[in-house]
Amino acid sequence: MKHSPRLWTVLGCSLLVASLGAGATACGSGDRNPLSARPYDAGDQLAFNKAAGSRPVDPGRPLEVTAKSVDARITDVSVVDSHGRLLAGELTAKGDRWHSTVPMAAGVRYTVTVSTEDKRGAPGQRTMTFDTTPSKQVLKVEFGPDAGKYGVGQPLTADLNEPVKDKAARKLVERGLVVETPDRVEGAWHWVDDKRLHFRPKEYWPANSTVSVRSNLEGVRIDNDLYGAVSKPLELEIGDRVEVVTDASSHYLTFKRNGEVVNTIPVTTGKPGFSTRNGVKVVLGKQYFVQMRGDSVGIGGSEYYNLPVYYATRVTWSGEYVHAAPWSVGSQGYENVSHGCTGMSTGNAAWFYENITEGDIIQVINSIGDDMDPFGNGFGDWNVDWPDWREGSALLKGTQEGRSPIDTARLRPQV
Repeated sequence: MKHSPRLWTVLGCSLLVASLGAGATACGSGDRNPLSARPYDAGDQLAFNKAAGSRPVDPGRPLEVTAKSVDARITDVSVVDSHGRLLAGELTAKGDRWHSTVPMAAGVRYTVTVSTEDKRGAPGQRTMTFDTTPSKQVLKVEFGPDAGKYGVGQPLTADLNEPVKDKAARKLVERGLVVETPDRVEGAWHWVDDKRLHFRPKEYWPANSTVSVRSNLEGVRIDNDLYGAVSKPLELEIGDRVEVVTDASSHYLTFKRNGEVVNTIPVTTGKPGFSTRNGVKVVLGKQYFVQMRGDSVGIGGSEYYNLPVYYATRVTWSGEYVHAAPWSVGSQGYENVSHGCTGMSTGNAAWFYENITEGDIIQVINSIGDDMDPFGNGFGDWNVDWPDWREGSALLKGTQEGRSPIDTARLRPQV
């Protein structure tokens, strides 16, 4: 078999080193191994379809690098944008052409490093930079809730300024929304609609941890002429694991912190016709004083009310609270007489108010009322079974439950 000159050069030097032993010179300066040489400037041997230093170019056109000379071949191409993201591409078997295989990002600077070799195997290299034009149509992502401290039930939200309907585009969006947790928590994004996503773990967040989310979509082509815009990252501090269970049939509320029962409180919930919703609810906020009027939630006639309410903890946007109800103390622990809220004495409500946090879990059981809506009236996310939640993810839909490479890629432990 006839060996190439390059192979013989390498073998000749290797055998000579082995025979002379340590410290011997393998090849003289007149027969230097070309692989040991510093890369020469390969600029004259390459052609780029993007001109360095020119005006910004259209990111929709693929990048191409071609070997102009038959005396050189391309061995490697590395293309990195100003955010450190690699541009995927494909090199021909002959090494005469490389082209990008995915769309370039808009409004970024690319650095292209091309490695070559000549007929003797001597390495060459060329580096060039160019900019891409910003996109006129951008996809903005606003993460929620506001930065701060929350309970273990708080979902993350991502609101988009433009609808995303295409399945492939939705997958791309999900890959670009990176959630970081201190532990390897299994979780998933769920598309609520074309412009809104929620993220929650399979179980509640680990107590006393930190959760953050950021977008890697800046400049990335989402769909047609729509490109990702810069987004502000978000970090949440997760507090103790607080779980409240309100039993509408026994008329008692049980307050647990980190698995330990710390208080039981007599309550009254919604009476027939106004029964409190069953299910898991996430605390939306707290108000020391609220003027509650029946007509604000469509209640009038003989059932109309207009009451000053203190120590109000909100759990739905439609007006369900846990609050002080001194007018019903005689019924608390015995019967349900409210219009859907959970009422307790002023003293108990003050204690509850001081010990509950936005994002904590409040679950109502054994009510004759409807079930809590998953979306649209607060955070009912935890009422969706985990398999069904995964089906709302563009990446996980139709996949088997369990940690997948996609989960691992998007959920990154903090160090």
